[in-house]
Amino acid sequence: MAGHSKWANIQHRKGRQDEKRQRIWTRVVREIMVAARTGGGDVSANPRLRLAIEKAKAANMPADTIKRNVDKATGNLEGVSYEEIRYEGYGIGGAAIILDTMTDNRVRTVAEVRHALSKHGGNLGTEGSVAFQFKHCGQLIFAPGTSEDRVMEVALEAGAEDVITDEEGAIEVLTSPTDFESVKNALETAGLVAEMAEVTMRAENSIALGGDDAVKMQKLLDVLEDLDYVQNVFHNAEFED
Repeated sequence: MAGHSKWANIQHRKGRQDEKRQRIWTRVVREIMVAARTGGGDVSANPRLRLAIEKAKAANMPADTIKRNVDKATGNLEGVSYEEIRYEGYGIGGAAIILDTMTDNRVRTVAEVRHALSKHGGNLGTEGSVAFQFKHCGQLIFAPGTSEDRVMEVALEAGAEDVITDEEGAIEVLTSPTDFESVKNALETAGLVAEMAEVTMRAENSIALGGDDAVKMQKLLDVLEDLDYVQNVFHNAEFED
């Protein structure tokens, strides 16, 4: 099915992530440790750990570093214990924000999140205040020029829920979180490699921001992403050109 143009926003987000590449190891290590602690250290039986290790390898993390952190999480080595906490709130223009954190200090983390939001024009909401505006799903984005027919054929055959093409020709494949890995593997086997591929919280509706509001919102997002224990920042803002 067809959708509105989101390619520019996708490229914008990818560019911001690339700028923060130096922080990715810290976040990947936490993800590996939580995945291994909750689902065990057997990669073949733990999809979340497989995805975390895939991210680590993409970030050029050495194999011994990966193994050491799996061992810490499963009790073979002494390490820090992290807990996952999700915060919900609002940004500029009422844009919805979800923050996924992994922390060893709940009190400090909520204080930092609340301070960052209030200082930069947002505010912290209650549990469930914005989550209903997002869908937990697998998302794969293919650049304009990719064969829509081929992507649709392979993705739907592999169990994807939907294939959406935007005005610029970018193709978005949506899956359930549990089917993400199998759909991604099927597409890659067919020679279709996504520009972005992740299990995410996808905004069901967006809020367009331009001018000063867009600048303020981006500043807020940058501040939130730079907080020590923030793993992911999801939002429904779309930045106008």
